[in-house]
Amino acid sequence: MTRLSVEMLAADTVEPITSAGHAQLGIAVLLGIAVIVLLITKFKLHAFLSLTIGSLALGAFAGAPLDKVITSFTAGLGSTVAGVGVLIALGAILGKMLADSGGADQIVDTILAKASPRSMPWTMVLIASVIGLPLFFEVGIVLLIPVVLMVAKRGNYSLMRIGIPALAGLSVMHGLVPPHPGPLVAIDALGANLGVTLALGVLVAIPTVIIAGPVFSKYAARWVDVPAPDRMIPQRASEELEKRPGFGATLATILLPVVLMLAKALVDIIVDDPEALVQRTFDVIGNPLIALLAAVIVGIFTLLRPAGFGKDRLSGLVEKGLAPIAGILLIVGAGGGFKQTLIDSGVGRMILEISEDWSIPALLLAWLIAVAIRLATGSATVATVSAAGLVAPLAADMSTTHAALLVLAIGAGSLFFSHVNDAGFWLVKEYFGLNVGQTIKTWSVMETIISVVAGALVLLLSLVI
Repeated sequence: MTRLSVEMLAADTVEPITSAGHAQLGIAVLLGIAVIVLLITKFKLHAFLSLTIGSLALGAFAGAPLDKVITSFTAGLGSTVAGVGVLIALGAILGKMLADSGGADQIVDTILAKASPRSMPWTMVLIASVIGLPLFFEVGIVLLIPVVLMVAKRGNYSLMRIGIPALAGLSVMHGLVPPHPGPLVAIDALGANLGVTLALGVLVAIPTVIIAGPVFSKYAARWVDVPAPDRMIPQRASEELEKRPGFGATLATILLPVVLMLAKALVDIIVDDPEALVQRTFDVIGNPLIALLAAVIVGIFTLLRPAGFGKDRLSGLVEKGLAPIAGILLIVGAGGGFKQTLIDSGVGRMILEISEDWSIPALLLAWLIAVAIRLATGSATVATVSAAGLVAPLAADMSTTHAALLVLAIGAGSLFFSHVNDAGFWLVKEYFGLNVGQTIKTWSVMETIISVVAGALVLLLSLVI
């Protein structure tokens, strides 16, 4: 029995913190989400504060005692941060090591040196996908923007022909592939298997990024034919270093946690004996915490030492890598608190009971819920954690593969149509020198293609596995 199945059985024996009926609970959910949306979009309040206030509002609208609502929220916040906080921190450290050592530049330069002009959009997808594995989306954009601008200027390419594939690679990794925060939170909330989710996520990501990247960039370049903006290219990390790590060592370090987690999933399928020594061994080394920690430790010798980093610089690098994720951790934690408030109020059970009479597949329902929250809040992370909380009961009786597909359906929905309430929208607009209309024609449409294609592939996979 899965951990989530045990939790669901326990939940059936525990009374919700409110006695509200389905109608009142449904209205409470809508009003709670409306409060979050209003605070984020209208009053520009930080998502952490908005989710906290929205959780209290949800409990109040559902008629739950305030002390029990607070208990539910804090319990959910704590368990979520405990589940994914260390993983997010390790991912941030690895990303900082990759950027500051010049390892990312080494991968970029090596691949570009071997690419022909015709294959350049495909090369940009490859670079962004590899670089995007351990990096947060915003960090990946900042890291790749100089490369995109240089390639576009040097080869006289339309900026969209080069930029869209790079953005597609980063966005797909961010929404579908652990160890990014969104997928990790959904995996934790649904009790899904991380290795299986990672394997299926990569399977869905490959055709999705091809369609949304190189293929769509042909049309985006026609709709918005702009050159790279005439601005000073930011200084790259490796320009300040006397030497930088090798291509092979850098690539191996990036892929190490992915290989370890996939190996664990493969051994689980082949051996299928929890008491077997080989499976117990891979359960340890393939645990995401150990896999990411191993990559960080290996990175000290493969990334930092070759770049000339001493012990004193290592401590400073870790501090700088952790600082930017404070806000992300708080948002993810508050999202977990909101999820637990939904569950303890009986909303999860309500959706489970109502959906028994619906003909809509659970995966499509999860995708639609994530789409609605993404459109309203502009945050893929908020959409993921909120949707995961709402549909968590549906995963209780699912197989391992279908629970993983439910995670991916939520991740796909969370990327739908980025627009003016999304910070990523403005980041792309400013870096590429576009106006609002041009950004919608390119970036927003690309995000929608990713969401729809990935969602369709998830539904297709659910029919064959």
